[in-house]
Amino acid sequence: MKNILAFLITLIAFTSLAQTNTEIYLFDILKKGNKQTLFNKKNISNNNGYDNQPYIIEDSVVLFSSTRNNQTDIAAYNIQQTKLNWITNTKTGSEYSPVRIPDTNDISAIRLDKDGKQLLYRYKYTTGDSKVLLPNLKVGYHTWYTKDIVISSVLEKNGLSLVVSNLKNNTNDTIQKQVGRSLHKIPNSNLISYISKENEVWEIKSLDPITKSTKTIIHTIPKVEDMCWLPNGTILMGKENRIFKFTPKTDSRWSTFYTFMDNEIGNISRMATNSNGNKLTVVSEVSPEHIVQEQVEAYNSRDINAFMATYTEEVSIYTFPNTLRYENKEAMRPYYEKKFKEEVDLNCKIKQRIVYQNKVIDEEYVTYKNKNVKVAPIYEIENGKIAKVTFIKPQENDNDSIEKNAEKIVQQQLDRYNNRDINGFMNTYSKDVKVYDFPNKLLYEGQEKMKKEYSDFFKNTTDLHCEIKNRIVMGNTVIDKEFLTINGKNYSAIAIYEIENNKITKVTFIR
Repeated sequence: MKNILAFLITLIAFTSLAQTNTEIYLFDILKKGNKQTLFNKKNISNNNGYDNQPYIIEDSVVLFSSTRNNQTDIAAYNIQQTKLNWITNTKTGSEYSPVRIPDTNDISAIRLDKDGKQLLYRYKYTTGDSKVLLPNLKVGYHTWYTKDIVISSVLEKNGLSLVVSNLKNNTNDTIQKQVGRSLHKIPNSNLISYISKENEVWEIKSLDPITKSTKTIIHTIPKVEDMCWLPNGTILMGKENRIFKFTPKTDSRWSTFYTFMDNEIGNISRMATNSNGNKLTVVSEVSPEHIVQEQVEAYNSRDINAFMATYTEEVSIYTFPNTLRYENKEAMRPYYEKKFKEEVDLNCKIKQRIVYQNKVIDEEYVTYKNKNVKVAPIYEIENGKIAKVTFIKPQENDNDSIEKNAEKIVQQQLDRYNNRDINGFMNTYSKDVKVYDFPNKLLYEGQEKMKKEYSDFFKNTTDLHCEIKNRIVMGNTVIDKEFLTINGKNYSAIAIYEIENNKITKVTFIR
C-alpha cells in the first residue's frame, strides 16, 4: 500500500508539471489615460517544446522553464540585450518555476528528478550550483515572503496544500488544503495571494504569513487559476485569447484588460509583470493555426512521422456533422502510410483558413492520382495536438452554379439580417429549418420558433451588424466567420449554412 501511495504522489507530481507546447511572449504595457494596452510583442522563448513559468527580475531579466535536449532547464532572457542564457543544466532531472530569492542574487526552483524525487532547491545565478531548501516537502509551486519564509503549494495525496515554511526555525505550517498553483506577493502589502479550490467556485484569497489569517478577495475567472498582480494592485487573469482585470480597491467585478486579435496568442495561462508595471510576459499554447500548418507541410512532404506527431493518440475523424469514420492513431497511421507511399503527386493547397478559438477550418484543394478534390476539414486542437477532424465535403453532383447559388442565398440572409428585415430574413429559410450547436446539439427547429427568436432581437438591437471575416463555400454548404456587433459589444462565431431547394435548411453554430 505504501508503494502504491508513493507512486500516486509521483504521478500527481508529473501531472502538475505536465508539458505542452507553449511559448512565452514579452509585451510593453502602454498607459493611455486610465486605460492600458499591450504592444511590441516578442516571442522570447521561440522554442519547439515547453516554455513556461516566467518570472521577471526587476526590469532586466525574464526567468523561465524551457525544454532542451529532452530536459527542462532554467533560462534567463536579458530584455535589453535580447539574449538568452541558461542557468541550469541538470542531467539527473528538470527544473521548474524559477523565482528570485529576496535580498539575494540567488534563485529557487522546483527540481523533478528522473527517479520521481521532487524538491525545492536554491541555485546560484551565475554558476547554477544548487542545494535543497525543503528536504521533507514535495513542493509543486512556491513564492517568497522574505528570504527566510517561503509559501508553497505542496503535493499531498489529496492534491495541493498551502504551506508556510520558516527556514530559520525549520517549521512547516499547513494553512489550507485544496489550493491552486498561483502564489504571489500582493503589491504594497505584507500579504500573499493564493487560489482556493475548496468550493466549486474557486477564489483568490490573501494570506498573512505571520498571523496565518486569510481573506477572500474575489472569485476567479471560471476554472482559471493563473494570475499576476500589476504594481498598482490590479489582478490579471487570462482565458483563451483574453486578459481580464480586477482592482480590489475600486472594482466589483472582472472586466476585459486586453483581447488578442491575432491567431498567434491563444489559451493563455501564466503571466508575470515587472516592478515598474511596464512589461508583461504571457504564456500561450502554440497557436492552433501553427499546429495545423505543420500538419499540412508534413502531409505535402509525405513525412509520416512528422504528420502523425501533430495528432493526439486518441484522435477521432468524422464526416460532418457527427459521423465517426475512425479513431486513434493506430487506425489512422496505416491509411496515411499507404497514401504517402503510393500517391507521389500528393499535394494540399490552402485557399482559405478560418481560425476560431481552438478550431481551424481550411478550404483545401487536394491533388492525388491526377485527381483534384476540395474539402473543408474542421480541426480541433487540444493541448497542442489535433484531437478531432470533421470533414465537410461537396456532394458528387455539386458544381460552380450550385456553389454560387448557395452563397447568394446566404448573402441575402446576411443583408436582411443587417437591415433587421424579419420577413425578408425568414424568407431565406425553409419551413422546417433546424438550428444546431456544433457538432449536432439541436437548439430549435421550424420557422415559427426561429421567427420568435429573431423578431424581438431585431426590434431591440438598433446597432445590430454582422460582418463576414472569412467565407468558405463547399458545394451547398457555406461556412462564415462572423463578427457581430450587438448592443455596443462585439462577438465572433462560425456559422455553417446548408442549402437545399434555394432555402437554408440547417444552420450549425460554432461559438
